[in-house]
Amino acid sequence: MLEPDSCSNCLAWGLLFMRWCGGCNSFARPGPHAPCAGCRQHGPLRKGYCRLCWCQARTDAAATGAKAESLLPELRYHQLFFAHMAPLWERVPRPRQPKHERRGRPRKPDPAPASPPGGWLQPSLFEVCRDFTRIDPDQHEELSNPWLAWARHSAHRLGEARGWPRKVRLRVDQALVILMSGHVGGDVVRYSELYLDLKPRRLNMELTIEVLDYIGVFLDDRPSSFAKWLERKLDGIAPGIRRDVEHWVRLLHDGGPRSQPRDKNTAWNYLNRIRPVLLEWSARYDHLREVTRDDVVAQLDALHGGQRQHTLIVLRSLFGRAKKNGTIFKNPTSRIRVGQREYSILQPLKPEHIEGSVVAVTRPADRLVLAFAAAHAARSGAIRRLQLDDLDIGNRKFTIDGRTRRLDDLTLHVAREWLEFRRRRWPDTANPHLLINKITALGTGPVSGVSLSEPLRGQAATLEQLRIDRQLEEALVHGPDPLHLAEVFGLDEKTAIRYASSARALLEQSAETNPAIR
Repeated sequence: MLEPDSCSNCLAWGLLFMRWCGGCNSFARPGPHAPCAGCRQHGPLRKGYCRLCWCQARTDAAATGAKAESLLPELRYHQLFFAHMAPLWERVPRPRQPKHERRGRPRKPDPAPASPPGGWLQPSLFEVCRDFTRIDPDQHEELSNPWLAWARHSAHRLGEARGWPRKVRLRVDQALVILMSGHVGGDVVRYSELYLDLKPRRLNMELTIEVLDYIGVFLDDRPSSFAKWLERKLDGIAPGIRRDVEHWVRLLHDGGPRSQPRDKNTAWNYLNRIRPVLLEWSARYDHLREVTRDDVVAQLDALHGGQRQHTLIVLRSLFGRAKKNGTIFKNPTSRIRVGQREYSILQPLKPEHIEGSVVAVTRPADRLVLAFAAAHAARSGAIRRLQLDDLDIGNRKFTIDGRTRRLDDLTLHVAREWLEFRRRRWPDTANPHLLINKITALGTGPVSGVSLSEPLRGQAATLEQLRIDRQLEEALVHGPDPLHLAEVFGLDEKTAIRYASSARALLEQSAETNPAIR
């Protein structure tokens, strides 16, 4: 029991701020004031009992299995403890057994296994564009729809195979509920329909399209960007000339029965190169068969160097295809010599330019790309195609474009740094490529070329210039030997001769300016 003279506050205010504890037969303070030692020991009351009584009751309840509140009326003792040591209420409590395996509400169960819906399909009389923006997934979902069940099960399998995060899987599932709840056999989901609905909701369109295409209900009704570009470039050309040019460009882009499709950049560059020539001819002629040799020579005489050679090569391709199709009688570009192209001497990069590119890259992936280009003269396309199996850390070698090369110390260090970052950032990805990002980690394709060149944008030394500088350095150090360059870097014979010639010219210039080198 507290003595009256033990606390000045209790003595001054009397029993107004003191309450009687029924467990230890003593006074205790109900509110904050400057306490004495006895007040700090007993503390404020809770349901008529002080803190020490409650702590002792909880200790006894843990041993007997009863409730602590039921033991308070019979409690007449306290467990003693040493001063300046942790009392009972400050000890670390035992962890409680969680009700669930994780905090928050339980996770949604995985979709039940489903099979593709079969049976007879009712063909539609006419096509109707649907408006998915009015669909509320909480009110209009039809989980019993077999097409929705098949789509959700397919998305679950793709997500497990590709390592989609849980948040991505939930967003794709929400998009499928919106698009497939009212789906019936024979219907298709068009890109124009889902774009208007999924874009404002910020749902993943690319992965949803992948799932819809997997189950065979997606229809891409977007106009081709190549077709729109071709229509714009052919504007103003005479109809007769336009017909042959359009057939030739589409054959370059798409290929044909006896010709392979060329790279899209080839089709773009070819048409852009001769478009001014075609516009000038369209003002005088109605068909390509009216173009003569003199017209071609007149156009070539106005050009010089690489532009002249490139224009003649493109015109040869155009008239050769027209002659094969039978739309012209004679090829006006025949027996016009292209001539040998004169290349300028390649110059090495300055040290400050290389240093600027090294400082510009900060991420592990960018440093690895820079090491491949600067130390191994790898092209950006070959770097994008590299896969995890091509990198052998244990044997310190890697394979790029079918050629096995040794890993130097710098490339080995940045490769280990990138692999560790890749493992921590995307531990569940199924993408086999060495370089991935937040977009390609959800699929199996390579990164884009822009993602490789973007870190060095605005720098004097780009990836292509670093690659050229590495090959030129090899020719300067080991001698201008084309065979050596072709063996080390896998270069074409003409390319190897060009590097050897540039290295020989640079060595001769150095010998002329500094006779001591001889």
